[in-house]
Amino acid sequence: MRRLAVNSIMLLLVAIALSCQQRAQPVVRLYVFDGGTLASADMSRYRLTTDEVGTTRMSVACFLVTHPRGVLLWDSCAVPDGSWTPTGKAELQQLTLPDGQMREVTLTTQLLPQLAAAGFTPAAVTHFALSHYHWDHTANANAFAAAMWLARPVEREAMLAGTPPPLTQPATYSALRHSRVSSITSDEYDVFGDGTVVIKLAAGHTPGHQVLAVKLPHTGTIVLSGDLYHYPEERALGRIPTFEVDQAQTATSRGTIEAFLKKTGAQLWIQHDFAGNAKLRKAPEYYD
Repeated sequence: MRRLAVNSIMLLLVAIALSCQQRAQPVVRLYVFDGGTLASADMSRYRLTTDEVGTTRMSVACFLVTHPRGVLLWDSCAVPDGSWTPTGKAELQQLTLPDGQMREVTLTTQLLPQLAAAGFTPAAVTHFALSHYHWDHTANANAFAAAMWLARPVEREAMLAGTPPPLTQPATYSALRHSRVSSITSDEYDVFGDGTVVIKLAAGHTPGHQVLAVKLPHTGTIVLSGDLYHYPEERALGRIPTFEVDQAQTATSRGTIEAFLKKTGAQLWIQHDFAGNAKLRKAPEYYD
């Protein structure tokens, strides 16, 4: 009887230890938000032809990562919520960039209602990061100015300069000027300190362009591309767009990220990949 009692106690202790270990594991989730569709692009800017691509359209997406130590929003889509009103059907929005260039985006839903449907408010977002400063990634940045802005100095300084870079919409991120900032000065930045959410430098498209690697317990590691690639055919055919800040640097960054993908077996999600993005389940569903 005594031996049975001792064995029972040992089994109970093991069960408690396993339970504590399971609770200690970080619960990381990745939500995908629909930011609409960019109108057909000039393929020559991507050194591609219409015959080489499945579609000239590009998706717009932004992402939320939840972690026991915080909530990170990655990019904030292309059209500010406050600039249009959903009608229940697809709506064409036309934008004029500061240099006079016109852009068109078709949307059916806004970002903040999607965030709310997943159970979050802007106030719940503790960390905010942009893959880079182009207009189609910064649209709702002002809504998250209370979060910690994870920014590379070269990108932040360019964004807040008196004369910002081309393809930006400064009004969409002006509130970030007053945000708390965590400056990223290394090639890799471990957002929550446990290796599950890591921002990786992938410069070239812009001076401080970056990608996000998210290690999920069941799905595995996902790398969100920013604009390292726009079309999957860029990756397959080795084409580099004409409007990179530094094309040679883009080539180097692609090589570095491809090596990481091969080493880790991670998936690359090309954020503008229209066909690929259409297959992703959107919030309030999530990946874990």
